[in-house]
Amino acid sequence: MTSTSTSTHPAQPTAAPGPALDAVGHEVGGPVHVICGTGKTGRRVAERLEALGVPVANRSRRSTPAFDWQDRSTWAAAVEGAAALYVTYVPDLAVDGSDDDVAHLAALAREAGVGHVVLLSGRGEVGARRAELALEASGVAWTVVRASWFHQNFTEGALLDGVRSGVVALPAGDVAEPFVDADDIADVAVAALLDPALRGRVHEVTGPRALTFAEVAGEISAVLGREVVYVPMEPEPFRAAVAEQAGEEYARMLTDLCVEVFDGRNVEPTDGVRAALGREPRDLADYVRANAAAWR
Repeated sequence: MTSTSTSTHPAQPTAAPGPALDAVGHEVGGPVHVICGTGKTGRRVAERLEALGVPVANRSRRSTPAFDWQDRSTWAAAVEGAAALYVTYVPDLAVDGSDDDVAHLAALAREAGVGHVVLLSGRGEVGARRAELALEASGVAWTVVRASWFHQNFTEGALLDGVRSGVVALPAGDVAEPFVDADDIADVAVAALLDPALRGRVHEVTGPRALTFAEVAGEISAVLGREVVYVPMEPEPFRAAVAEQAGEEYARMLTDLCVEVFDGRNVEPTDGVRAALGREPRDLADYVRANAAAWR
Protein backbone atom coordinates (compact mmCIF):
# COMPACT_ATOMS: atom_id res chain seq x y z
CA MET A 1 0.00 0.00 0.00
CA THR A 2 2.87 2.37 0.70
CA SER A 3 6.41 2.88 -0.46
CA THR A 4 9.31 5.03 0.67
CA SER A 5 12.21 6.55 -1.21
CA THR A 6 15.62 4.95 -1.12
CA SER A 7 17.43 8.09 -2.26
CA THR A 8 19.93 9.81 0.01
CA HIS A 9 20.02 13.20 -1.70
CA PRO A 10 20.17 16.08 0.83
CA ALA A 11 16.96 17.93 1.68
CA GLN A 12 18.28 21.45 1.16
CA PRO A 13 20.72 21.73 -1.75
CA THR A 14 23.06 24.70 -1.80
CA ALA A 15 21.80 27.65 -3.81
CA ALA A 16 24.14 28.91 -6.53
CA PRO A 17 24.43 32.36 -8.13
CA GLY A 18 22.35 32.91 -11.22
CA PRO A 19 19.32 30.76 -12.07
CA ALA A 20 17.87 28.63 -9.28
CA LEU A 21 19.18 25.07 -9.46
CA ASP A 22 17.54 21.87 -8.29
CA ALA A 23 19.21 19.22 -6.13
CA VAL A 24 21.07 17.68 -9.05
CA GLY A 25 22.03 20.89 -10.82
CA HIS A 26 19.16 21.34 -13.23
CA GLU A 27 17.78 24.83 -13.71
CA VAL A 28 14.35 25.33 -12.17
CA GLY A 29 12.03 26.22 -15.01
CA GLY A 30 9.58 28.41 -13.15
CA PRO A 31 7.94 29.15 -9.84
CA VAL A 32 6.53 26.72 -7.32
CA HIS A 33 3.01 27.63 -6.24
CA VAL A 34 2.27 26.60 -2.66
CA ILE A 35 -1.43 25.82 -2.31
CA CYS A 36 -2.48 26.82 1.22
CA GLY A 37 0.87 28.48 1.70
CA THR A 38 0.02 29.87 5.15
CA GLY A 39 -0.45 26.44 6.76
CA LYS A 40 1.94 24.51 8.98
CA THR A 41 3.84 22.84 6.16
CA GLY A 42 3.04 25.25 3.34
CA ARG A 43 4.82 28.22 4.87
CA ARG A 44 7.81 26.04 5.77
CA VAL A 45 8.07 24.75 2.21
CA ALA A 46 7.85 28.31 0.86
CA GLU A 47 10.54 29.55 3.25
CA ARG A 48 12.93 26.78 2.24
CA LEU A 49 12.40 27.32 -1.47
CA GLU A 50 12.88 31.08 -1.12
CA ALA A 51 16.13 30.50 0.79
CA LEU A 52 17.37 28.43 -2.16
CA GLY A 53 16.48 31.13 -4.66
CA VAL A 54 13.56 29.21 -6.14
CA PRO A 55 10.68 31.49 -7.22
CA VAL A 56 7.67 30.88 -4.95
CA ALA A 57 4.06 32.06 -4.97
CA ASN A 58 1.84 31.39 -1.97
CA ARG A 59 -1.80 30.74 -2.78
CA SER A 60 -4.44 31.08 -0.07
CA ARG A 61 -7.77 32.77 0.51
CA ARG A 62 -5.87 36.00 1.27
CA SER A 63 -3.47 35.91 -1.67
CA THR A 64 -3.81 37.60 -5.07
CA PRO A 65 -5.01 35.67 -6.95
CA ALA A 66 -6.82 33.89 -4.15
CA PHE A 67 -7.20 30.15 -3.72
CA ASP A 68 -10.10 28.65 -1.79
CA TRP A 69 -10.79 24.90 -1.66
CA GLN A 70 -14.48 25.75 -1.29
CA ASP A 71 -14.57 27.79 -4.52
CA ARG A 72 -13.38 26.02 -7.67
CA SER A 73 -13.61 29.24 -9.67
CA THR A 74 -10.42 30.37 -7.89
CA TRP A 75 -8.32 27.36 -8.79
CA ALA A 76 -7.29 27.96 -12.41
CA ALA A 77 -5.77 31.38 -11.76
CA ALA A 78 -3.96 30.06 -8.70
CA VAL A 79 -2.06 27.40 -10.69
CA GLU A 80 -1.47 29.44 -13.84
CA GLY A 81 2.23 29.98 -14.51
CA ALA A 82 3.47 27.40 -12.02
CA ALA A 83 6.22 24.94 -12.85
CA ALA A 84 5.26 22.83 -9.83
CA LEU A 85 2.75 22.78 -7.00
CA TYR A 86 2.96 21.89 -3.34
CA VAL A 87 -0.60 21.09 -2.26
CA THR A 88 -2.20 20.76 1.16
CA TYR A 89 -5.92 20.15 1.50
CA VAL A 90 -8.25 21.89 3.94
CA PRO A 91 -9.70 20.68 6.24
CA ASP A 92 -8.21 17.21 5.64
CA LEU A 93 -8.01 14.66 2.84
CA ALA A 94 -10.02 12.29 5.04
CA VAL A 95 -13.25 14.16 4.25
CA ASP A 96 -15.66 13.01 1.56
CA GLY A 97 -15.05 14.59 -1.82
CA SER A 98 -11.37 15.34 -1.33
CA ASP A 99 -10.47 12.94 -4.13
CA ASP A 100 -12.77 14.77 -6.56
CA ASP A 101 -11.20 18.08 -5.56
CA VAL A 102 -7.66 16.77 -5.99
CA ALA A 103 -8.54 15.26 -9.36
CA HIS A 104 -10.04 18.56 -10.52
CA LEU A 105 -7.04 20.60 -9.35
CA ALA A 106 -4.64 18.14 -10.99
CA ALA A 107 -6.55 18.39 -14.27
CA LEU A 108 -6.30 22.18 -14.18
CA ALA A 109 -2.61 21.89 -13.39
CA ARG A 110 -2.03 19.59 -16.34
CA GLU A 111 -3.92 21.94 -18.65
CA ALA A 112 -1.82 24.85 -17.39
CA GLY A 113 1.42 23.01 -18.10
CA VAL A 114 2.38 22.41 -14.47
CA GLY A 115 5.16 19.84 -14.51
CA HIS A 116 4.91 18.30 -11.05
CA VAL A 117 2.49 18.18 -8.09
CA VAL A 118 3.57 17.26 -4.55
CA LEU A 119 0.62 16.39 -2.32
CA LEU A 120 0.65 16.28 1.48
CA SER A 121 -1.39 13.28 2.61
CA GLY A 122 -2.44 11.68 5.89
CA ARG A 123 -1.14 8.35 7.10
CA GLY A 124 -3.73 5.60 7.44
CA GLU A 125 -6.65 7.66 6.11
CA VAL A 126 -8.90 5.89 3.62
CA GLY A 127 -10.11 9.18 2.13
CA ALA A 128 -6.55 10.41 1.79
CA ARG A 129 -5.60 7.26 -0.11
CA ARG A 130 -8.45 7.91 -2.55
CA ALA A 131 -7.07 11.40 -3.12
CA GLU A 132 -3.57 10.03 -3.66
CA LEU A 133 -4.89 7.63 -6.30
CA ALA A 134 -6.78 10.47 -7.98
CA LEU A 135 -3.54 12.42 -8.29
CA GLU A 136 -1.63 9.39 -9.55
CA ALA A 137 -4.27 8.83 -12.26
CA SER A 138 -4.36 12.48 -13.35
CA GLY A 139 -1.56 12.33 -15.92
CA VAL A 140 0.52 15.01 -14.18
CA ALA A 141 3.87 14.05 -12.62
CA TRP A 142 3.23 13.47 -8.92
CA THR A 143 4.76 12.82 -5.53
CA VAL A 144 2.96 12.11 -2.24
CA VAL A 145 4.31 12.97 1.20
CA ARG A 146 2.19 10.89 3.59
CA ALA A 147 2.61 12.05 7.17
CA SER A 148 1.70 11.02 10.69
CA TRP A 149 0.39 13.55 13.23
CA PHE A 150 2.59 16.63 13.61
CA HIS A 151 4.66 17.74 16.59
CA GLN A 152 3.28 21.18 15.78
CA ASN A 153 -0.28 20.13 16.68
CA PHE A 154 0.83 20.71 20.27
CA THR A 155 2.26 24.19 19.65
CA GLU A 156 0.44 25.65 16.64
CA GLY A 157 -2.72 23.59 16.27
CA ALA A 158 -5.79 22.20 17.97
CA LEU A 159 -3.93 20.86 21.02
CA LEU A 160 -2.17 24.09 21.99
CA ASP A 161 -4.86 25.39 24.32
CA GLY A 162 -5.16 22.01 25.99
CA VAL A 163 -1.45 21.92 26.80
CA ARG A 164 -1.61 25.45 28.16
CA SER A 165 -4.57 24.57 30.37
CA GLY A 166 -2.95 21.33 31.53
CA VAL A 167 -5.43 18.91 29.94
CA VAL A 168 -5.14 17.29 26.51
CA ALA A 169 -8.36 15.41 25.69
CA LEU A 170 -8.83 13.22 22.61
CA PRO A 171 -10.66 10.04 21.56
CA ALA A 172 -7.33 8.27 21.02
CA GLY A 173 -7.34 5.78 23.87
CA ASP A 174 -3.85 4.56 24.73
CA VAL A 175 -2.79 4.09 21.09
CA ALA A 176 0.72 5.28 20.25
CA GLU A 177 1.54 7.60 17.34
CA PRO A 178 4.99 8.24 15.77
CA PHE A 179 4.56 12.03 15.69
CA VAL A 180 6.53 13.80 12.95
CA ASP A 181 8.04 17.27 12.84
CA ALA A 182 6.53 19.57 10.21
CA ASP A 183 10.07 20.74 9.46
CA ASP A 184 10.92 17.18 8.40
CA ILE A 185 7.81 17.09 6.22
CA ALA A 186 8.84 20.37 4.60
CA ASP A 187 12.39 19.11 4.01
CA VAL A 188 11.07 15.99 2.26
CA ALA A 189 8.60 18.04 0.19
CA VAL A 190 11.31 20.46 -0.94
CA ALA A 191 13.63 17.58 -1.81
CA ALA A 192 10.85 16.02 -3.89
CA LEU A 193 10.15 19.32 -5.63
CA LEU A 194 13.79 19.80 -6.58
CA ASP A 195 15.15 16.29 -7.09
CA PRO A 196 13.65 14.23 -9.94
CA ALA A 197 14.96 11.04 -8.31
CA LEU A 198 12.41 11.43 -5.51
CA ARG A 199 9.36 11.87 -7.74
CA GLY A 200 6.61 9.46 -8.66
CA ARG A 201 6.42 7.70 -5.30
CA VAL A 202 4.91 7.89 -1.83
CA HIS A 203 7.20 9.07 0.94
CA GLU A 204 5.61 7.92 4.20
CA VAL A 205 7.16 10.04 6.95
CA THR A 206 7.02 9.66 10.73
CA GLY A 207 9.11 10.45 13.75
CA PRO A 208 11.64 7.94 15.10
CA ARG A 209 9.42 6.44 17.83
CA ALA A 210 5.76 5.99 18.72
CA LEU A 211 4.39 7.67 21.86
CA THR A 212 0.97 7.62 23.46
CA PHE A 213 -0.63 10.96 24.21
CA ALA A 214 -0.11 10.21 27.89
CA GLU A 215 3.62 9.80 27.23
CA VAL A 216 3.71 13.06 25.28
CA ALA A 217 1.94 14.81 28.15
CA GLY A 218 4.56 13.40 30.51
CA GLU A 219 7.42 14.70 28.39
CA ILE A 220 5.84 18.16 28.20
CA SER A 221 5.21 18.12 31.96
CA ALA A 222 8.86 17.33 32.67
CA VAL A 223 10.06 20.26 30.56
CA LEU A 224 7.50 22.76 31.87
CA GLY A 225 7.78 21.75 35.52
CA ARG A 226 4.00 21.54 35.84
CA GLU A 227 1.53 18.77 35.19
CA VAL A 228 -0.06 18.28 31.80
CA VAL A 229 -2.37 15.27 31.67
CA TYR A 230 -3.96 13.35 28.85
CA VAL A 231 -7.65 12.47 29.20
CA PRO A 232 -8.97 9.81 26.79
CA MET A 233 -12.52 10.64 25.72
CA GLU A 234 -15.31 8.74 24.05
CA PRO A 235 -16.05 10.01 20.51
CA GLU A 236 -19.49 11.53 21.09
CA PRO A 237 -18.61 13.68 24.14
CA PHE A 238 -15.48 14.80 22.32
CA ARG A 239 -17.46 15.77 19.22
CA ALA A 240 -19.94 17.75 21.29
CA ALA A 241 -17.20 19.59 23.15
CA VAL A 242 -15.35 20.53 19.96
CA ALA A 243 -18.60 21.59 18.26
CA GLU A 244 -19.19 24.21 20.96
CA GLN A 245 -15.84 25.82 20.16
CA ALA A 246 -15.29 25.20 16.45
CA GLY A 247 -18.63 24.23 14.92
CA GLU A 248 -20.30 20.96 14.06
CA GLU A 249 -18.62 20.34 10.70
CA TYR A 250 -15.08 20.60 12.05
CA ALA A 251 -15.99 18.64 15.17
CA ARG A 252 -17.39 15.75 13.14
CA MET A 253 -14.37 15.69 10.84
CA LEU A 254 -11.87 15.67 13.71
CA THR A 255 -13.79 13.05 15.67
CA ASP A 256 -14.17 10.75 12.68
CA LEU A 257 -10.47 11.16 11.86
CA CYS A 258 -9.43 10.21 15.41
CA VAL A 259 -11.69 7.17 15.41
CA GLU A 260 -10.29 6.08 12.07
CA VAL A 261 -6.55 6.43 12.64
CA PHE A 262 -6.20 5.73 16.36
CA ASP A 263 -7.00 2.05 16.05
CA GLY A 264 -3.39 0.88 15.99
CA ARG A 265 -2.87 1.02 12.21
CA ASN A 266 -0.22 3.76 12.42
CA VAL A 267 1.80 2.65 15.43
CA GLU A 268 4.95 1.56 13.60
CA PRO A 269 7.43 4.29 12.58
CA THR A 270 8.71 4.32 9.01
CA ASP A 271 12.10 5.11 7.49
CA GLY A 272 10.64 7.68 5.08
CA VAL A 273 12.60 10.67 6.34
CA ARG A 274 15.89 8.80 6.35
CA ALA A 275 15.24 7.30 2.93
CA ALA A 276 14.47 10.66 1.34
CA LEU A 277 16.98 12.85 3.17
CA GLY A 278 19.75 10.58 4.40
CA ARG A 279 19.28 11.60 8.05
CA GLU A 280 17.12 10.60 10.99
CA PRO A 281 13.82 12.37 11.73
CA ARG A 282 13.62 14.78 14.65
CA ASP A 283 12.44 13.33 17.94
CA LEU A 284 9.46 14.78 19.78
CA ALA A 285 11.47 15.12 23.01
CA ASP A 286 13.88 17.48 21.25
CA TYR A 287 10.95 19.41 19.82
CA VAL A 288 9.34 19.79 23.25
CA ARG A 289 12.56 21.18 24.76
CA ALA A 290 13.06 23.61 21.89
CA ASN A 291 9.48 24.90 21.86
CA ALA A 292 8.48 25.04 25.52
CA ALA A 293 8.01 28.81 25.27
CA ALA A 294 4.81 28.20 23.28
CA TRP A 295 3.12 26.86 26.42
CA ARG A 296 4.34 29.40 28.95
